[in-house]
Amino acid sequence: MAASAIKGLSALRSSTGRPIAFVRKIPWTAAASELREHFAQFGHVRRCTVPFDKETGFHRGMGWVQFSSQEELQNALQQEHHIIDGVKIHVQAQRAKALHGAQTSDEERFLR
Repeated sequence: MAASAIKGLSALRSSTGRPIAFVRKIPWTAAASELREHFAQFGHVRRCTVPFDKETGFHRGMGWVQFSSQEELQNALQQEHHIIDGVKIHVQAQRAKALHGAQTSDEERFLR
C-alpha cells in the first residue's frame, strides 16, 4: 500500500468515532472560552479550538469542540438552536475525512 494511502487510512481511523462538533458562524465577539462555556452544558468539553487568521488577527468564524463521549456530542446536536452573543451558530458532527489531503491544516492540528 502506498504511503499516502496509509496516511489517509490513519487519518480516517483517528478522526472516526471521536466526539467532535464542528461549529460555524461563530460571532466575531466570541472567544474559545465562550464556546467552551456554552457547550459545557451538554457535557465535559475536552478541547475547544477557534483558529485565528494570522494576517487579520480575527478568528475565522468556525471551530471545533471535542467532548468526552459520543453521548455528550449527541446532547449538543439535539438542541435545535445554539445562540452565542445573540447570534445563532451552526453545529454539526465532525465528519471523518476519507483522504488525508482533504483536511485543512486547522483540522489536522485539532485532530492530533
